[in-house]
Amino acid sequence: MESTFAGLPIAPPAFFVLFVAVAIGALVQGTIGFGINVIAAPVAAIVQPDALPAAMIVLALPMTAGSAYREREHIDREGVLWTNVGRLPGAALGGWAVSLLPPEALATWIGGFVVVAALMSVLSSNLRPAPITSALVGGVAGLMGTMSSVGGPPLALLYQHEPGPVLRSTLGATFLLGSLLSLAALAIAGRVEPWHWALGLALTPAVALGLLASHGLRARVDAGRLRPAVVAFACAAGIAVVIRGLA
Repeated sequence: MESTFAGLPIAPPAFFVLFVAVAIGALVQGTIGFGINVIAAPVAAIVQPDALPAAMIVLALPMTAGSAYREREHIDREGVLWTNVGRLPGAALGGWAVSLLPPEALATWIGGFVVVAALMSVLSSNLRPAPITSALVGGVAGLMGTMSSVGGPPLALLYQHEPGPVLRSTLGATFLLGSLLSLAALAIAGRVEPWHWALGLALTPAVALGLLASHGLRARVDAGRLRPAVVAFACAAGIAVVIRGLA
């Protein structure tokens, strides 16, 4: 694997495209509570598929930590506990599945997951946070997040009826702990390499830019207006990844 940009196995144009996608995704997630890898993962699947899912999970760590800390007084701590209890078996199953798939096949699966996840994010649902439902949704998010780095939409469905500060902070705290679980599962499966950490860290400034830009938008932007654009982009990108993988 040849290093082509700042010691990383990624070409400068691909890094720039990914940097922009991460910044946009961080802006979206900082505003509505999820979305960084709904946007960034399918782009990575096109420009650098072997970065998935580990590098995308790594770069989500500062994003989720920032979201959780910024509105920490609104975190649903019981919900965080139960969703991560459910995430344990989901992450383990996802790690096992990833260990069986080559990067190209995994990228195709990720494209499909992104389309399903994006559609899930706009479904009407009567789900409410409760121990059993939180654990079940956490299991689904763990499987999807470990295999594709896109585990937000199931949890967003669970908290869609809650106030914005509760949704954003709780999802941030849940994603932070869940991402660590997913990375552990991937490491056990042998699918985390040092350059994944380096790439994730190199993209952290894009996360910071998006998170800072979202600060003034939280109270101004109606998530109902922003979410359709996110879903449309994610579906188009996910479908492109699937078509590219099947071609």
